[in-house]
Amino acid sequence: MSQKFVPAVFMRGGSSKGVVFHERDLPADRAERDRLFLDVLGTPDPYGRQLNGMGGGISSLSKVAIIGPSTHPDADVDYTFGQVVVDRPLVDYGANCGNLSSVVGPFAVDTGLVEAADGEVLVRIHNTNTRKIIHARFDVKDGKAVTKGDFAIAGVAGTAARIRLDFLDPGGTVTPGLLPTGNVVDRITVDGVGELEVSLIDASNPVVYVRASDLSIEGTESPDEIEAVPGLMAKLDRIRRQAGVMMGLAATPDAVGLSNPKIAMVVQPTLFRTLDGEAFEPATHEIGVRMLSMERAHRAVTLTGAMCVGVACRIEGTVPNLLASPPAADGEIRVGNPSGVVSVGSEIRYDGGWIADSAVVFRTARTLMTGAVAVPG
Repeated sequence: MSQKFVPAVFMRGGSSKGVVFHERDLPADRAERDRLFLDVLGTPDPYGRQLNGMGGGISSLSKVAIIGPSTHPDADVDYTFGQVVVDRPLVDYGANCGNLSSVVGPFAVDTGLVEAADGEVLVRIHNTNTRKIIHARFDVKDGKAVTKGDFAIAGVAGTAARIRLDFLDPGGTVTPGLLPTGNVVDRITVDGVGELEVSLIDASNPVVYVRASDLSIEGTESPDEIEAVPGLMAKLDRIRRQAGVMMGLAATPDAVGLSNPKIAMVVQPTLFRTLDGEAFEPATHEIGVRMLSMERAHRAVTLTGAMCVGVACRIEGTVPNLLASPPAADGEIRVGNPSGVVSVGSEIRYDGGWIADSAVVFRTARTLMTGAVAVPG
């Protein structure tokens, strides 16, 4: 046979899609495993479409998840996220995907990794990328995760069953702490940009925050409009890489990886239109965000990025905090993005320094196909 087949499940999680594997079905060797992922997703593709694989040509549709028995005493399963680069032969494990985190609990129950009685269940997830614990709560019926429901999320058509994700102790995933430099605001000087105020926050994933106005844009532009601004993407990447060094992610800007840190342009609540043309007034959100991921303007906002925004808005003196409207009484921050609004809850306190106890979001997920994916024999 010219091909062999590996068991896998194709799933949507939040506003992302990915191919999900059981740990036992993958080769133990990391390099061999990565080659398999590249073949499955159809990478590298110089045309940017991944037509020869399961990928969709953009970062949110070019993902893999590996799920298996837990190696952590406080978790039921291990979950490793891999971001498959579209145009290069690279699988990046430097960050977690919050959206794809929503598939882990249902996959674990549906495949028998976790036994669950009917009703609401809790699956404790150890994310190996960040070494953090995530609690997933969702309904089970007849031994399977419930998928039908009336909960809608921005960027996904229709409704589905709600999944609650609690990211415990989200500060300092891959950097020294919630505030990697110890400051709520840092000043950096970047070639071709000049001096800027930025906030460097690591909550669920590290993100660099810069005012949209400091880059001479409104902060309400569509992803295509952002990418069309002459020189803007290159400037943002230089800022991101320099900030990555300041956050301790690499010794030089050139050595900073693609996945982390993310960079986000933030703006005070402002009228904006989503990709489907819907208008959102300033009263519908506390802050506006345009985020870059894997060198592209994100068509929504990464979920871990949204959680980081929610945390950053509640740390006094940060760039997002100074732009944001006050949160709701329960600490909820509504994040305006190109696909709509994402609500993020968090528990933040100051005790000689800023501490994030948790970040909470709600997602939906669905199994799209089960079976096996073909790879070269």
